[in-house]
Amino acid sequence: MGHGRLSIRTKTMPKRLTSNARMIQALRALIVFLTFSTLAAVTAAAQQSASTARSTPVRIFLDCNFSCDEDFLKREITFVDYMRDRRDADVHVLVTTQETGGGGTEYTLKFIGLGSFAGVDQTLRYSAPQTSTADERRKGIADVIKLGLVRYVSESPQSPRLKITFSPEEGAVKKPGQKDPWNLWVFRTNVGGSFNGEQSNTNRSIRGSASANRTTDDWRLSFSANADYRAEKFQLSETETFETVSRNSGGEATIVKSLSQHWSAGLLGNAQSSTFLNYDLRVRIAPGLEYDIFPYSESTRRMLTFQYTIGFDSHNYREETIYEKTGEKLFDHKLTTALSLRQPWGTASGSVDFSQYLTAPSKYSISAFGGTNIRLFKGFSFNIFTELSRTRDQIYLPKGEATTEEILVRQRQLATNYQYFFNFGISYSFGSIFNNIVNPRFGGGGGNFFFFD
Repeated sequence: MGHGRLSIRTKTMPKRLTSNARMIQALRALIVFLTFSTLAAVTAAAQQSASTARSTPVRIFLDCNFSCDEDFLKREITFVDYMRDRRDADVHVLVTTQETGGGGTEYTLKFIGLGSFAGVDQTLRYSAPQTSTADERRKGIADVIKLGLVRYVSESPQSPRLKITFSPEEGAVKKPGQKDPWNLWVFRTNVGGSFNGEQSNTNRSIRGSASANRTTDDWRLSFSANADYRAEKFQLSETETFETVSRNSGGEATIVKSLSQHWSAGLLGNAQSSTFLNYDLRVRIAPGLEYDIFPYSESTRRMLTFQYTIGFDSHNYREETIYEKTGEKLFDHKLTTALSLRQPWGTASGSVDFSQYLTAPSKYSISAFGGTNIRLFKGFSFNIFTELSRTRDQIYLPKGEATTEEILVRQRQLATNYQYFFNFGISYSFGSIFNNIVNPRFGGGGGNFFFFD
């Protein structure tokens, strides 16, 4: 009997073990199924999210700061979306400019990747000659922007429609050994005037200028001369009139030698005649040195320079000065610190100037100016401009009191110990992040015209 009971127990135990094993296997299968289902769902969601992220065109923030025709670019480059704020963009296109030696303009276009394109940056350049028209310049800028956007658009839904063409140059390639008959010299002349008036007032002005420049990597030579004549007439009564006339002329010469990426040496000269400043003839010749904290090659985006010059001055005055002099010879020195920044967050510039007559140390002036336009956060920007000066070197002031008319029409410089100017503004923009549409109807867009006096 004992063996029979033992035999029964022996047969029952495997059945229970088999049942438990099946339950464990079923639980394992369920866990594996849930795991793979979850992973599949997460992968599908990620793929859907990625698909959604790439279902729209590349978004760019165009930061030209009046350097380009934005309305024209929006009409010409339609395969991207334009954002009002850089925080909504995939690419920040920062455009900076500087004058070339030939009198043209070099545009530096910095493409800064944001978001999924973070770290994907590049820099392209476009040079517009001095003789180019506004239409030629804006077309050239548009072509360079299109070229720079290729690497970003190639990863967008627009990539299947992206085509690249190459047009061979026709006679534009400079032949080996070809000589420049002008040897890089560029000459410019300008003559102009303006006339306006009303019943009791007339105003007329005539101006002219000429310049010669030669710029290479090693040398910068610049010579210029200008003259200006202004006359204004007031009808005070039927029998009384008042007329004011100002004449100004001058010339400048700059010779600069590049010493390194940070150092340069120069010789500066200028001559001036001015009824406003009581100069019959003022001449200054000054050698000097300049040091840039940043390489000169980065001048389109950042500069921090220190310039020091020592000069010889010769003054001949139109009228006897408050110091009872009609002419004098002096030595001076000047120190100028200047900062210029153009960054994704905005722009900033400023300078501090100190000048002093070495032969009359008590005669000096200190001036400073600064301006900035900063985007503090999305849609909010702040700009400020200020200028201050402490003046102790007005040795040219004419003797005697200024008349009421001379004071009112600013016919001559008045004595002052200081000058100041301050301006600020705050701008906030909100609403749609898109900025693609151009509609010029009833003055809603179109070109702008600038007149320079």
